[in-house]
Amino acid sequence: MSGAAPSATVAAAREARVAACLDRFTAAEREAVVTLRRTLHAAPELSWQESGTQATLRAALQAAGIPDVRAIARTGLVATIPGRVPGAPVIALRGDIDALPIHEETGLPFASRHDGVMHACGHDMHASWTVAAGLLLARAPAAGDVRLILQPAEEVGQGASEVLASGALDGVAAIFGGHVDWRFRVGEVVATSGPLAASTDEFTIVFHGTGGHGARPQDTRDPVVALAAFVMEVQTLVSRRLDPGLPGVVSVGVVEAGAAANVIPERARCAGTIRATVPAARTLLREGVRALAESVAATHRVRAEVTLHDGTPPLVNTPRAAAWAQQAAGALLGDEALRVLATANMGGEDFAYYTERMDGCFMRIGTWREGRERSGVHTPRFDPDEAALFVGGAVLAECARIASGGS
Repeated sequence: MSGAAPSATVAAAREARVAACLDRFTAAEREAVVTLRRTLHAAPELSWQESGTQATLRAALQAAGIPDVRAIARTGLVATIPGRVPGAPVIALRGDIDALPIHEETGLPFASRHDGVMHACGHDMHASWTVAAGLLLARAPAAGDVRLILQPAEEVGQGASEVLASGALDGVAAIFGGHVDWRFRVGEVVATSGPLAASTDEFTIVFHGTGGHGARPQDTRDPVVALAAFVMEVQTLVSRRLDPGLPGVVSVGVVEAGAAANVIPERARCAGTIRATVPAARTLLREGVRALAESVAATHRVRAEVTLHDGTPPLVNTPRAAAWAQQAAGALLGDEALRVLATANMGGEDFAYYTERMDGCFMRIGTWREGRERSGVHTPRFDPDEAALFVGGAVLAECARIASGGS
């Protein structure tokens, strides 16, 4: 278990491996990567607003000796590092760059200067370790070309689709990326085959009835009662329809109806999220929400208007890319550094669009060290250890080398 206290010997070995990752970079490179991360952290930008972030990253890539940098997907970038062997597989490394609408409370000297916006999900780390990987690959190229993808708008689940539409990944054989994870220590990596994150569909349902006086419900067709019945019954989709071996969630987060205590309204509305880790479960839950809403409405003599909003698909790491990532992390950090998630991750990640199209592996990269507060992502106090920048950069660079034909 990653949360268990390690023996002194195991801890010392892990710290030595982390130090070896840092030693792959010169002192000047380490300073540049940390400065980049802190610059990005202090000036976070929301999805599709990352123009300043784009300019900062472009300058960092060019300073790293990577001249082939171009804009993609509105506020994103792609940088190409030539490989050593003509015709060798082309590999992509992806880092996302957008921030969240959260007010920062870390008290860091480089805390967000943009009130109400914070890199609370670690995308400043992701972007910076992607540049760090580029530093290593520019100095010692992989067999094939490597494309660094600095992707906007992950938090709204839209950036990956636009990167694909831009053609930046045309001809790419495999793609790798990673996410900070405060549940694991610096020097620990999750690089598993199969489902890693859930789909993120949403639904909105409006029950249309006939309103009236609350004292005379017999004269109405009450949409509130239908909505209440749906909220209770929808949980049976997971408990009674979905295979117990498959993770799934249907959560109702919005319930709205009426404006006066003694008036039965004409309409009642609810909205929620549907999460699944495999396509078949996703389909079952989506279809089940619609069918259940319509049947509940019929029972209560009202009409259900059901809208399903497509989210990101399940993120499923491909076996071949996961094997490459495990080989890369094991070579740098030792096989004992490889971890697995204790439970299914029902959060979403638009990297899933990439693994639908090509081999890919998305990793979880540990960011916690003894003595640090264990504040999770999407909280105002999230503060990852910066040594993870160099672990992430080294692992991504090694993934590219192995996947393109050996280091």
